[in-house]
Amino acid sequence: QVQLVESGGGLVQAGGSLRLSCAASGNIFSINAMSWHRQALGKQRELVAILSSGGNTNYAEFLKGRFTISRDNAKNTVFLQMNTLKPEDTAVYYCNLVGTIGYYRRDFNAWGRGIQVTVSS
Repeated sequence: QVQLVESGGGLVQAGGSLRLSCAASGNIFSINAMSWHRQALGKQRELVAILSSGGNTNYAEFLKGRFTISRDNAKNTVFLQMNTLKPEDTAVYYCNLVGTIGYYRRDFNAWGRGIQVTVSS
């Protein structure tokens, strides 16, 4: 089993910054992709950023360079640095990891419980 624990969310004023962290635990053999998603109240979950095992990144168009995804491989942790936050960034943010676990290298696709980010105007 892979467990993900998110941290770093909270309330911030518009224009401020937050850094989200997502730490993975379990008998992880490899991680193929790490990503952040968000879901605002009454809306569908959407992809924010994704980081592949090879280091390639992709971001949602609406971010316009305000967010940065990164990782600490040694700690199986993925980060999301969020700058110049706007009220429309208010949402529950979820991390997602895809990879393999255990001796038999079974595939896994794990989601965190989500963490609230609220941006006040």
